[in-house]
Amino acid sequence: MSLDFLITSMVVILIPGTGVIYTLATGLGAGRAASVAAAFGCTLGILPHLAAAMFGLAAVLHTSAVLFTTLKYLGAAYLLYLAWLTLREAGPVTIERRDRRGAGNFRIISTGFLINILNPKLSIFFLAFLPQFVDANSPSWIGEMLTLAGVFMALTFAVFVVYGFFAALVGEVALQSDLFMRWFRRAAATAFASFGVRLALGDPQ
Repeated sequence: MSLDFLITSMVVILIPGTGVIYTLATGLGAGRAASVAAAFGCTLGILPHLAAAMFGLAAVLHTSAVLFTTLKYLGAAYLLYLAWLTLREAGPVTIERRDRRGAGNFRIISTGFLINILNPKLSIFFLAFLPQFVDANSPSWIGEMLTLAGVFMALTFAVFVVYGFFAALVGEVALQSDLFMRWFRRAAATAFASFGVRLALGDPQ
């Protein structure tokens, strides 16, 4: 495993996306245990895309305009739905003063999973990303791909947990301010909506 792979992976993971926003919102509103569940769900949602890239399914997705567009619009619609729920202070992205003992972790995990699995561009990304660090002529290229995929997922989970713990720490104080929570809800909803629109309008290439 090369240093280039680790550095590139960290850069990709650290860039704020829907998974980061979701983990931050969950950590802020529901505490550390819930943020770990959010990080786990988002990381789990990467797995199908990694598998698709490894077995060439992403290439099929890339060449099928109908399949790509269908999945893309489903993902965009789900992000817009999350934005609406966040503004209404409902659903799994509820940010409010409440019992922070980690109830509803299954719903948190499933939401994080859906956020990532409904983004077809992740499959295209991994199809282009992973092969750069694997020797295609090596007899053990599948094992190398699995190793890289496992490292990428582990890094993703670790970084997201850090994000979530930081948000939970801020939340201990921020939840006491109605003004802060009102503006954070609006910011989180705007971020989800923005990602949804970008996904819907994005070029499959």
